[in-house]
Amino acid sequence: MDALLGVDIGTTALKSVLFDFHGRRLWQADAEYPTRHPATGWAEQDPDDWWRAFCHTMRRMTGDIGKVANIVAIGVSSQAPTMLPVDRSLKPVRPALIWMDRRSESQCEWLRREVGEERIRSITGNRTDPYYMASELLWFKQTEPELYAHTRCLLQANGYVNLRLTGELSIDLSHCALTQLFDIARDCWSTELLVAMGVDPALLPPVSECTDVIGRVTAAAAAETGLPVGIPVVAGAVDGVAAALEAGVLDPGEAAEMTGTSTVLILPVGTPRFSPDLTASRHALPDTYLLFGAMSTTGASLRWFRDQLGAAEVAAARELGTDPYDMLTSSAGAVPPGANGVIFLPYMAGERAPIWNTNARGVFAGLSMATTRADLVRAVLEGSVFALAHNIEAAEGVGVEVRDLRSVGGGARSPLWCQIKADVLGRPVLLPRTAVGAPFGDAVLAGRGVGIYPDLKTPVRSTVTVSHRFEPNPEAHDRYREVYRVYRSIYEHLRPDFDRLAEVQQR
Repeated sequence: MDALLGVDIGTTALKSVLFDFHGRRLWQADAEYPTRHPATGWAEQDPDDWWRAFCHTMRRMTGDIGKVANIVAIGVSSQAPTMLPVDRSLKPVRPALIWMDRRSESQCEWLRREVGEERIRSITGNRTDPYYMASELLWFKQTEPELYAHTRCLLQANGYVNLRLTGELSIDLSHCALTQLFDIARDCWSTELLVAMGVDPALLPPVSECTDVIGRVTAAAAAETGLPVGIPVVAGAVDGVAAALEAGVLDPGEAAEMTGTSTVLILPVGTPRFSPDLTASRHALPDTYLLFGAMSTTGASLRWFRDQLGAAEVAAARELGTDPYDMLTSSAGAVPPGANGVIFLPYMAGERAPIWNTNARGVFAGLSMATTRADLVRAVLEGSVFALAHNIEAAEGVGVEVRDLRSVGGGARSPLWCQIKADVLGRPVLLPRTAVGAPFGDAVLAGRGVGIYPDLKTPVRSTVTVSHRFEPNPEAHDRYREVYRVYRSIYEHLRPDFDRLAEVQQR
Protein backbone atom coordinates (compact mmCIF):
# COMPACT_ATOMS: atom_id res chain seq x y z
CA MET A 1 0.00 0.00 0.00
CA ASP A 2 1.33 3.42 -0.95
CA ALA A 3 1.49 5.84 1.96
CA LEU A 4 2.42 9.37 3.03
CA LEU A 5 4.58 10.10 6.08
CA GLY A 6 3.76 13.11 8.26
CA VAL A 7 6.20 14.16 11.00
CA ASP A 8 5.78 16.88 13.61
CA ILE A 9 8.66 18.14 15.79
CA GLY A 10 6.84 19.30 18.90
CA THR A 11 8.15 21.03 21.99
CA THR A 12 8.35 17.83 24.04
CA ALA A 13 8.22 15.05 21.47
CA LEU A 14 8.43 14.14 17.79
CA LYS A 15 5.48 12.30 16.28
CA SER A 16 5.60 10.29 13.05
CA VAL A 17 2.37 9.07 11.44
CA LEU A 18 1.80 7.05 8.27
CA PHE A 19 -1.40 7.65 6.25
CA ASP A 20 -2.94 6.17 3.16
CA PHE A 21 -4.06 8.52 0.38
CA HIS A 22 -7.57 8.73 1.91
CA GLY A 23 -6.20 10.14 5.17
CA ARG A 24 -6.59 6.91 7.14
CA ARG A 25 -3.94 6.41 9.80
CA LEU A 26 -1.89 3.27 9.21
CA TRP A 27 0.72 3.57 11.96
CA GLN A 28 2.21 6.08 14.37
CA ALA A 29 4.97 6.46 16.98
CA ASP A 30 6.52 9.25 19.01
CA ALA A 31 9.71 9.91 20.93
CA GLU A 32 10.37 12.51 23.63
CA TYR A 33 13.38 14.78 24.21
CA PRO A 34 14.29 17.34 26.88
CA THR A 35 14.28 21.11 26.96
CA ARG A 36 17.20 22.68 28.81
CA HIS A 37 16.91 25.91 30.80
CA PRO A 38 20.48 27.16 31.44
CA ALA A 39 19.15 30.36 33.04
CA THR A 40 15.82 31.93 33.96
CA GLY A 41 13.85 32.59 30.79
CA TRP A 42 16.18 30.55 28.58
CA ALA A 43 14.97 27.48 26.65
CA GLU A 44 17.22 25.39 24.43
CA GLN A 45 17.08 22.04 22.69
CA ASP A 46 19.75 19.88 21.09
CA PRO A 47 18.78 19.64 17.40
CA ASP A 48 20.33 16.20 17.21
CA ASP A 49 17.71 15.10 19.75
CA TRP A 50 15.10 15.84 17.06
CA TRP A 51 17.01 13.74 14.55
CA ARG A 52 17.53 10.89 17.01
CA ALA A 53 13.81 10.95 17.82
CA PHE A 54 12.99 10.79 14.11
CA CYS A 55 15.38 7.88 13.56
CA HIS A 56 13.90 6.09 16.58
CA THR A 57 10.36 6.35 15.19
CA MET A 58 11.52 5.17 11.77
CA ARG A 59 13.21 2.11 13.25
CA ARG A 60 10.03 1.38 15.18
CA MET A 61 8.06 1.64 11.96
CA THR A 62 10.36 -0.83 10.25
CA GLY A 63 9.93 -3.23 13.15
CA ASP A 64 6.16 -2.78 13.31
CA ILE A 65 5.17 -2.96 9.66
CA GLY A 66 8.24 -4.28 7.87
CA LYS A 67 9.46 -2.90 4.59
CA VAL A 68 8.67 0.82 4.14
CA ALA A 69 9.50 1.31 0.46
CA ASN A 70 5.88 2.28 -0.21
CA ILE A 71 6.27 5.76 1.37
CA VAL A 72 5.89 8.08 -1.60
CA ALA A 73 6.54 11.45 0.13
CA ILE A 74 7.43 12.99 3.49
CA GLY A 75 6.29 16.24 5.10
CA VAL A 76 7.72 17.69 8.33
CA SER A 77 6.27 20.44 10.54
CA SER A 78 7.64 21.86 13.77
CA GLN A 79 7.32 24.06 16.80
CA ALA A 80 8.19 27.60 15.81
CA PRO A 81 10.13 29.73 15.64
CA THR A 82 13.60 28.37 16.32
CA MET A 83 17.02 29.99 16.03
CA LEU A 84 19.44 27.25 14.98
CA PRO A 85 22.80 28.21 13.42
CA VAL A 86 24.72 25.57 11.45
CA ASP A 87 28.32 25.86 10.26
CA ARG A 88 29.85 25.30 6.84
CA SER A 89 29.87 21.56 7.40
CA LEU A 90 26.13 21.89 8.22
CA LYS A 91 26.63 20.89 11.85
CA PRO A 92 24.88 22.81 14.66
CA VAL A 93 27.02 25.64 16.04
CA ARG A 94 25.16 25.68 19.36
CA PRO A 95 21.89 24.39 20.86
CA ALA A 96 18.74 25.79 19.29
CA LEU A 97 16.88 28.63 20.96
CA ILE A 98 13.24 27.55 20.81
CA TRP A 99 10.08 29.63 20.80
CA MET A 100 9.77 29.89 24.60
CA ASP A 101 13.23 31.43 25.05
CA ARG A 102 12.97 34.98 26.44
CA ARG A 103 16.64 36.01 26.79
CA SER A 104 16.60 38.66 24.03
CA GLU A 105 14.57 41.44 25.69
CA SER A 106 17.43 43.94 25.43
CA GLN A 107 17.83 43.14 21.74
CA CYS A 108 14.12 43.86 21.27
CA GLU A 109 14.69 47.26 22.85
CA TRP A 110 17.55 47.85 20.39
CA LEU A 111 15.29 47.00 17.46
CA ARG A 112 12.55 49.31 18.70
CA ARG A 113 15.06 52.11 19.16
CA GLU A 114 17.07 51.67 15.95
CA VAL A 115 14.36 50.53 13.51
CA GLY A 116 11.09 51.42 15.21
CA GLU A 117 8.21 49.28 16.38
CA GLU A 118 5.74 50.55 13.80
CA ARG A 119 8.22 50.12 10.95
CA ILE A 120 9.00 46.55 11.97
CA ARG A 121 5.31 45.74 12.21
CA SER A 122 4.58 47.30 8.82
CA ILE A 123 7.20 45.05 7.18
CA THR A 124 6.74 41.79 9.06
CA GLY A 125 3.14 42.01 10.29
CA ASN A 126 4.31 41.27 13.83
CA ARG A 127 5.33 43.13 16.96
CA THR A 128 8.86 43.01 18.33
CA ASP A 129 9.22 40.27 20.92
CA PRO A 130 11.77 37.64 22.05
CA TYR A 131 9.40 35.02 20.64
CA TYR A 132 10.56 35.85 17.11
CA MET A 133 13.93 34.90 15.69
CA ALA A 134 15.24 38.39 14.87
CA SER A 135 16.03 39.42 18.45
CA GLU A 136 17.46 35.96 19.22
CA LEU A 137 19.74 36.29 16.22
CA LEU A 138 20.91 39.67 17.49
CA TRP A 139 21.60 38.13 20.90
CA PHE A 140 23.66 35.40 19.22
CA LYS A 141 25.55 37.93 17.08
CA GLN A 142 26.31 40.21 20.02
CA THR A 143 27.10 37.71 22.79
CA GLU A 144 28.63 34.77 20.90
CA PRO A 145 30.50 36.50 18.04
CA GLU A 146 33.00 33.68 17.53
CA LEU A 147 30.22 31.15 17.00
CA TYR A 148 28.32 33.63 14.84
CA ALA A 149 31.39 34.02 12.63
CA HIS A 150 31.35 30.28 11.92
CA THR A 151 27.66 30.23 10.98
CA ARG A 152 26.74 29.22 7.44
CA CYS A 153 22.95 29.23 7.74
CA LEU A 154 20.07 29.75 10.17
CA LEU A 155 17.43 27.02 10.28
CA GLN A 156 14.08 26.20 11.81
CA ALA A 157 13.48 22.85 13.53
CA ASN A 158 11.86 21.21 10.52
CA GLY A 159 14.56 22.73 8.33
CA TYR A 160 17.18 20.84 10.32
CA VAL A 161 15.43 17.47 10.01
CA ASN A 162 14.89 18.19 6.30
CA LEU A 163 18.61 18.95 6.04
CA ARG A 164 19.49 15.62 7.64
CA LEU A 165 17.07 13.85 5.29
CA THR A 166 18.06 15.53 2.03
CA GLY A 167 21.31 17.45 2.51
CA GLU A 168 19.48 20.63 1.39
CA LEU A 169 19.08 23.94 3.25
CA SER A 170 15.52 25.24 3.27
CA ILE A 171 12.78 27.20 4.98
CA ASP A 172 9.07 27.01 4.20
CA LEU A 173 6.99 30.11 3.62
CA SER A 174 4.90 29.67 6.77
CA HIS A 175 8.01 29.82 8.98
CA CYS A 176 9.39 32.95 7.30
CA ALA A 177 7.12 35.46 9.04
CA LEU A 178 8.13 34.09 12.44
CA THR A 179 11.77 35.01 11.81
CA GLN A 180 10.73 38.71 11.81
CA LEU A 181 13.20 39.21 8.96
CA PHE A 182 10.66 38.65 6.20
CA ASP A 183 8.53 41.13 4.25
CA ILE A 184 5.20 39.34 4.57
CA ALA A 185 3.41 41.34 1.87
CA ARG A 186 6.19 40.95 -0.72
CA ASP A 187 7.17 37.36 0.14
CA CYS A 188 10.89 38.07 0.39
CA TRP A 189 13.60 38.65 2.99
CA SER A 190 13.63 42.28 4.14
CA THR A 191 16.81 44.00 3.02
CA GLU A 192 15.97 46.95 5.27
CA LEU A 193 15.85 44.85 8.43
CA LEU A 194 18.90 42.77 7.52
CA VAL A 195 20.98 45.90 6.82
CA ALA A 196 19.84 47.51 10.09
CA MET A 197 20.91 44.40 12.02
CA GLY A 198 24.14 43.92 10.06
CA VAL A 199 23.12 40.42 9.03
CA ASP A 200 24.35 38.90 5.77
CA PRO A 201 21.35 37.73 3.68
CA ALA A 202 23.44 34.67 2.73
CA LEU A 203 22.82 33.33 6.26
CA LEU A 204 19.16 32.80 5.40
CA PRO A 205 18.07 29.66 3.54
CA PRO A 206 16.20 29.55 0.23
CA VAL A 207 12.44 30.03 0.66
CA SER A 208 10.04 27.37 -0.61
CA GLU A 209 6.29 26.95 -0.67
CA CYS A 210 5.13 24.45 1.94
CA THR A 211 4.38 21.88 -0.77
CA ASP A 212 7.59 22.30 -2.78
CA VAL A 213 9.82 19.21 -3.01
CA ILE A 214 13.15 20.42 -1.63
CA GLY A 215 15.08 17.15 -2.04
CA ARG A 216 15.06 13.40 -1.61
CA VAL A 217 16.18 11.02 1.11
CA THR A 218 19.93 10.54 0.74
CA ALA A 219 21.92 7.34 1.14
CA ALA A 220 23.32 8.65 4.43
CA ALA A 221 19.84 9.38 5.79
CA ALA A 222 18.58 6.03 4.58
CA ALA A 223 21.37 4.26 6.47
CA GLU A 224 20.40 6.01 9.72
CA THR A 225 16.63 5.76 9.41
CA GLY A 226 15.94 2.59 7.45
CA LEU A 227 13.98 4.62 4.88
CA PRO A 228 14.54 3.86 1.19
CA VAL A 229 16.78 6.22 -0.77
CA GLY A 230 15.04 8.76 -2.97
CA ILE A 231 11.74 9.48 -1.18
CA PRO A 232 10.69 13.08 -1.99
CA VAL A 233 10.64 15.50 0.97
CA VAL A 234 8.54 18.67 0.87
CA ALA A 235 9.43 21.92 2.66
CA GLY A 236 6.76 21.42 5.35
CA ALA A 237 5.21 24.00 7.64
CA VAL A 238 4.78 25.52 11.08
CA ASP A 239 2.90 23.10 13.35
CA GLY A 240 -0.05 25.50 13.54
CA VAL A 241 -0.39 25.55 9.76
CA ALA A 242 -0.35 21.75 9.60
CA ALA A 243 -2.89 21.65 12.44
CA ALA A 244 -5.14 24.04 10.49
CA LEU A 245 -5.26 21.47 7.69
CA GLU A 246 -6.02 18.68 10.15
CA ALA A 247 -8.86 20.72 11.62
CA GLY A 248 -10.27 21.62 8.23
CA VAL A 249 -9.65 25.31 8.87
CA LEU A 250 -9.17 26.71 5.38
CA ASP A 251 -11.36 29.77 4.88
CA PRO A 252 -12.10 32.99 6.78
CA GLY A 253 -14.70 32.46 9.52
CA GLU A 254 -13.33 29.03 10.38
CA ALA A 255 -11.15 28.73 13.47
CA ALA A 256 -9.20 26.14 15.42
CA GLU A 257 -7.22 25.88 18.60
CA MET A 258 -4.35 23.46 19.09
CA THR A 259 -3.45 22.64 22.69
CA GLY A 260 -0.36 20.69 23.63
CA THR A 261 2.44 22.23 25.67
CA SER A 262 1.04 25.57 24.53
CA THR A 263 -2.21 26.66 22.90
CA VAL A 264 -2.42 28.29 19.48
CA LEU A 265 -5.57 29.95 18.15
CA ILE A 266 -5.59 29.58 14.34
CA LEU A 267 -7.59 32.00 12.16
CA PRO A 268 -7.47 32.12 8.33
CA VAL A 269 -7.79 35.53 6.67
CA GLY A 270 -7.96 36.24 2.95
CA THR A 271 -5.62 39.23 2.95
CA PRO A 272 -2.85 40.27 5.35
CA ARG A 273 -4.61 41.52 8.48
CA PHE A 274 -2.30 42.58 11.25
CA SER A 275 -2.93 42.92 14.96
CA PRO A 276 -0.42 44.18 17.53
CA ASP A 277 -1.62 41.40 19.83
CA LEU A 278 -1.53 38.42 17.43
CA THR A 279 0.96 36.75 15.11
CA ALA A 280 0.66 36.97 11.32
CA SER A 281 1.89 34.23 9.00
CA ARG A 282 1.22 32.64 5.64
CA HIS A 283 -1.13 29.68 5.33
CA ALA A 284 -0.07 26.71 3.20
CA LEU A 285 -2.97 27.61 0.89
CA PRO A 286 -2.23 30.06 -1.93
CA ASP A 287 -3.16 33.68 -1.24
CA THR A 288 -4.28 32.91 2.31
CA TYR A 289 -2.86 34.21 5.56
CA LEU A 290 -3.23 33.17 9.16
CA LEU A 291 -3.53 35.03 12.43
CA PHE A 292 -2.20 33.06 15.38
CA GLY A 293 -2.98 33.67 19.03
CA ALA A 294 -0.02 31.81 20.50
CA MET A 295 -0.05 31.22 24.25
CA SER A 296 2.95 29.71 26.03
CA THR A 297 2.18 27.32 28.88
CA THR A 298 -1.45 26.20 28.86
CA GLY A 299 -0.96 22.44 28.58
CA ALA A 300 2.41 22.86 30.26
CA SER A 301 0.65 24.32 33.32
CA LEU A 302 -1.38 21.13 33.69
CA ARG A 303 1.78 19.10 33.28
CA TRP A 304 3.50 21.24 35.94
CA PHE A 305 0.59 20.56 38.28
CA ARG A 306 0.85 16.83 37.61
CA ASP A 307 4.60 16.80 38.24
CA GLN A 308 4.64 19.06 41.30
CA LEU A 309 1.29 18.53 43.01
CA GLY A 310 -0.20 15.41 41.45
CA ALA A 311 1.86 12.66 43.04
CA ALA A 312 -1.25 10.93 44.37
CA GLU A 313 -2.87 10.80 40.93
CA VAL A 314 0.36 9.65 39.29
CA ALA A 315 0.74 6.81 41.79
CA ALA A 316 -2.91 5.78 41.50
CA ALA A 317 -2.80 5.89 37.71
CA ARG A 318 0.29 3.69 37.70
CA GLU A 319 -1.43 1.12 39.88
CA LEU A 320 -4.64 1.18 37.82
CA GLY A 321 -2.88 1.30 34.45
CA THR A 322 -4.55 4.55 33.43
CA ASP A 323 -3.51 8.12 32.56
CA PRO A 324 -2.85 10.49 35.50
CA TYR A 325 -4.30 13.35 33.44
CA ASP A 326 -7.59 11.45 33.23
CA MET A 327 -7.61 11.13 37.01
CA LEU A 328 -6.86 14.82 37.48
CA THR A 329 -9.55 15.99 35.06
CA SER A 330 -12.06 13.47 36.46
CA SER A 331 -11.77 15.07 39.88
CA ALA A 332 -12.08 18.54 38.35
CA GLY A 333 -15.28 17.51 36.58
CA ALA A 334 -17.07 17.40 39.93
CA VAL A 335 -16.19 21.06 40.62
CA PRO A 336 -18.71 23.68 39.41
CA PRO A 337 -17.82 26.35 36.82
CA GLY A 338 -15.66 29.01 38.43
CA ALA A 339 -13.58 26.49 40.44
CA ASN A 340 -15.17 27.51 43.74
CA GLY A 341 -13.67 30.98 43.48
CA VAL A 342 -10.13 30.00 42.38
CA ILE A 343 -8.71 31.72 39.28
CA PHE A 344 -5.45 30.71 37.59
CA LEU A 345 -3.27 32.91 35.38
CA PRO A 346 -1.45 30.46 33.03
CA TYR A 347 1.67 32.58 32.56
CA MET A 348 4.22 30.07 33.87
CA ALA A 349 6.98 31.17 31.47
CA GLY A 350 5.90 34.69 30.65
CA GLU A 351 3.27 34.97 27.96
CA ARG A 352 2.98 35.54 24.25
CA ALA A 353 -0.39 36.56 22.78
CA PRO A 354 -2.17 38.67 23.58
CA ILE A 355 -0.29 40.28 26.51
CA TRP A 356 3.31 39.74 25.28
CA ASN A 357 4.86 40.02 28.72
CA THR A 358 8.10 38.22 29.52
CA ASN A 359 7.74 39.05 33.22
CA ALA A 360 4.20 37.66 33.67
CA ARG A 361 4.00 34.62 35.94
CA GLY A 362 1.50 31.98 36.96
CA VAL A 363 -0.89 32.87 39.78
CA PHE A 364 -3.56 31.09 41.79
CA ALA A 365 -5.97 33.72 43.14
CA GLY A 366 -8.83 33.08 45.52
CA LEU A 367 -7.31 30.31 47.61
CA SER A 368 -9.03 29.57 50.90
CA MET A 369 -8.93 26.92 53.60
CA ALA A 370 -11.77 25.21 51.72
CA THR A 371 -9.82 24.98 48.44
CA THR A 372 -9.27 21.42 47.22
CA ARG A 373 -6.85 19.84 44.78
CA ALA A 374 -9.78 19.38 42.37
CA ASP A 375 -10.53 23.13 42.57
CA LEU A 376 -6.94 23.86 41.57
CA VAL A 377 -7.05 21.49 38.60
CA ARG A 378 -10.34 23.01 37.45
CA ALA A 379 -8.81 26.49 37.76
CA VAL A 380 -5.84 25.46 35.59
CA LEU A 381 -8.18 24.17 32.88
CA GLU A 382 -10.35 27.29 33.06
CA GLY A 383 -7.41 29.70 33.14
CA SER A 384 -6.05 28.34 29.87
CA VAL A 385 -9.45 28.89 28.27
CA PHE A 386 -9.68 32.43 29.65
CA ALA A 387 -6.37 33.09 27.88
CA LEU A 388 -7.89 31.67 24.69
CA ALA A 389 -10.93 33.93 25.10
CA HIS A 390 -8.60 36.93 25.48
CA ASN A 391 -7.02 36.05 22.10
CA ILE A 392 -10.40 35.70 20.42
CA GLU A 393 -11.28 39.19 21.69
CA ALA A 394 -8.08 40.50 20.09
CA ALA A 395 -9.00 38.83 16.79
CA GLU A 396 -12.49 40.26 16.84
CA GLY A 397 -10.94 43.66 17.47
CA VAL A 398 -9.43 43.59 13.96
CA GLY A 399 -12.61 42.29 12.35
CA VAL A 400 -11.98 38.53 12.33
CA GLU A 401 -15.13 36.44 12.75
CA VAL A 402 -15.08 33.29 14.91
CA ARG A 403 -18.28 31.28 14.41
CA ASP A 404 -17.20 28.07 16.11
CA LEU A 405 -13.95 26.47 17.16
CA ARG A 406 -12.34 23.21 16.12
CA SER A 407 -10.11 21.65 18.74
CA VAL A 408 -7.03 19.55 17.96
CA GLY A 409 -3.91 18.45 19.81
CA GLY A 410 -3.53 16.56 23.06
CA GLY A 411 -5.87 18.88 24.93
CA ALA A 412 -8.75 17.87 22.64
CA ARG A 413 -8.76 14.39 24.20
CA SER A 414 -10.33 15.75 27.40
CA PRO A 415 -14.14 16.03 27.14
CA LEU A 416 -14.17 18.22 30.26
CA TRP A 417 -11.68 20.66 28.80
CA CYS A 418 -13.63 20.81 25.53
CA GLN A 419 -16.86 21.56 27.40
CA ILE A 420 -15.15 24.29 29.42
CA LYS A 421 -13.99 25.84 26.13
CA ALA A 422 -17.53 25.83 24.77
CA ASP A 423 -18.94 27.26 28.00
CA VAL A 424 -16.33 30.01 28.40
CA LEU A 425 -16.37 31.06 24.74
CA GLY A 426 -20.12 30.71 24.22
CA ARG A 427 -19.47 28.90 20.94
CA PRO A 428 -19.67 25.29 19.78
CA VAL A 429 -16.40 23.36 20.01
CA LEU A 430 -15.98 20.72 17.30
CA LEU A 431 -13.66 17.70 17.36
CA PRO A 432 -12.33 16.59 13.95
CA ARG A 433 -12.43 12.82 13.48
CA THR A 434 -8.77 12.55 12.42
CA ALA A 435 -7.42 13.84 15.76
CA VAL A 436 -3.79 12.85 15.26
CA GLY A 437 -2.32 16.34 15.22
CA ALA A 438 -0.11 18.17 12.76
CA PRO A 439 1.21 15.01 11.00
CA PHE A 440 -2.07 14.74 9.07
CA GLY A 441 -1.48 18.21 7.62
CA ASP A 442 2.13 17.26 6.89
CA ALA A 443 0.97 14.22 4.93
CA VAL A 444 -1.47 16.36 2.93
CA LEU A 445 1.36 18.79 2.10
CA ALA A 446 3.53 15.88 1.02
CA GLY A 447 0.77 14.40 -1.13
CA ARG A 448 0.14 17.73 -2.84
CA GLY A 449 3.86 18.17 -3.40
CA VAL A 450 4.17 14.97 -5.44
CA GLY A 451 0.89 15.43 -7.32
CA ILE A 452 -1.32 12.92 -5.52
CA TYR A 453 -3.82 15.65 -4.69
CA PRO A 454 -4.89 18.37 -7.15
CA ASP A 455 -4.85 20.99 -4.38
CA LEU A 456 -4.86 21.15 -0.57
CA LYS A 457 -8.57 21.72 -0.07
CA THR A 458 -9.73 18.55 -1.84
CA PRO A 459 -8.16 15.97 0.53
CA VAL A 460 -8.97 18.07 3.59
CA ARG A 461 -12.64 18.58 2.69
CA SER A 462 -13.08 14.92 1.76
CA THR A 463 -11.31 13.58 4.87
CA VAL A 464 -11.87 15.93 7.79
CA THR A 465 -15.24 15.36 9.43
CA VAL A 466 -16.54 16.32 12.87
CA SER A 467 -16.77 13.44 15.32
CA HIS A 468 -18.24 15.34 18.28
CA ARG A 469 -19.78 18.72 19.00
CA PHE A 470 -19.75 20.43 22.42
CA GLU A 471 -22.51 23.00 22.77
CA PRO A 472 -22.17 25.85 25.29
CA ASN A 473 -24.29 25.70 28.44
CA PRO A 474 -25.98 29.15 28.75
CA GLU A 475 -25.91 29.17 32.56
CA ALA A 476 -22.25 28.18 32.68
CA HIS A 477 -21.43 30.78 30.02
CA ASP A 478 -23.07 33.55 32.06
CA ARG A 479 -21.08 32.46 35.11
CA TYR A 480 -17.83 32.39 33.13
CA ARG A 481 -18.42 35.86 31.72
CA GLU A 482 -18.29 37.21 35.27
CA VAL A 483 -15.24 35.16 36.24
CA TYR A 484 -13.44 36.13 33.02
CA ARG A 485 -13.75 39.82 33.86
CA VAL A 486 -12.09 39.13 37.22
CA TYR A 487 -9.36 37.10 35.46
CA ARG A 488 -8.57 40.08 33.22
CA SER A 489 -8.60 42.46 36.16
CA ILE A 490 -6.21 40.33 38.23
CA TYR A 491 -3.59 40.47 35.48
CA GLU A 492 -3.94 44.23 35.00
CA HIS A 493 -3.51 44.84 38.73
CA LEU A 494 -0.51 42.50 38.99
CA ARG A 495 1.30 43.66 35.86
CA PRO A 496 3.50 46.26 37.61
CA ASP A 497 4.23 43.77 40.39
CA PHE A 498 5.43 41.21 37.83
CA ASP A 499 7.89 43.83 36.56
CA ARG A 500 9.11 44.65 40.06
CA LEU A 501 9.51 40.97 40.89
CA ALA A 502 11.61 40.48 37.75
CA GLU A 503 13.86 43.35 38.84
CA VAL A 504 14.32 41.80 42.27
CA GLN A 505 15.24 38.44 40.77
CA GLN A 506 17.83 40.01 38.49
CA ARG A 507 19.75 41.60 41.35
